[in-house]
Amino acid sequence: MPFSLGFIAGVTPTKWTRLWAERRPEVPLEVFPTEPGEQTAVLRDGRATVSLVRLPIDDDGLSVIPLYREIPVVVVAADHEIAGLPDDAVVPLSGLADEHLMQDPDDVPEWRDLSTEVQDGTRRPLPTMRDLDDVMEQIAAGVGIAILPHSLARLHSRKDVASRPVDGVAETQIALAWLKAETTDDVEEFVGIVRGRRAGSSRAATVVVRGEPEKKVKKTAKAKEAAKLAREAAAKSKPQQARKKPTAPGRTRTAAPPKGKRRGSR
Repeated sequence: MPFSLGFIAGVTPTKWTRLWAERRPEVPLEVFPTEPGEQTAVLRDGRATVSLVRLPIDDDGLSVIPLYREIPVVVVAADHEIAGLPDDAVVPLSGLADEHLMQDPDDVPEWRDLSTEVQDGTRRPLPTMRDLDDVMEQIAAGVGIAILPHSLARLHSRKDVASRPVDGVAETQIALAWLKAETTDDVEEFVGIVRGRRAGSSRAATVVVRGEPEKKVKKTAKAKEAAKLAREAAAKSKPQQARKKPTAPGRTRTAAPPKGKRRGSR
């Protein structure tokens, strides 16, 4: 039976799909992109066995493992003053309060609560936009800005827009999700791949923490006692060696005189 993986825009699953092909060549892997509104739907209707999602999601009946976080960035037109800042400059959210957001304000509640146009009721309706490419088109024309996860801004980048990190907006998080009732050996294998588990390693023998080396699980008290008994048995089985009698303290042994000579002879 094929193993299928859905992934949300901005995620690059190439490394994990390559490892799957190396470890499970007998199980075909189908990979396809998902839209934000169907991240979990593809699991519930059986189109995907596992799904790489952007939190938050409705996790009812799902197992979810967070993988990594994405920093938020503000996307502006290339001639906007923010575009003139250094690439590593961080823009405070308060500096965007007078901007026009090309998104639903509820998608960025931190901006919504500071926005001048929302507070004074002057916010104008958004134009019809089918996707993020259309949003970028509006931004490039100087109509407004967007606040997005860095991976999405990079995916839809173009020469006439620029992005800078923004402070004051919560980071988004990428996670792996699947149906709890469908936790098969194949699912466990894929979980091990995305969490960095080596091929052939036991899930019970190692603890994997993202960004850190694998740590061996400490031996139990029972295992320690068994090792102690084994050492004692090995020590008893060794032959006892006779100990050398120590010479009396302060004495030295004199060498025997050569043959043919006795003490006192000349």
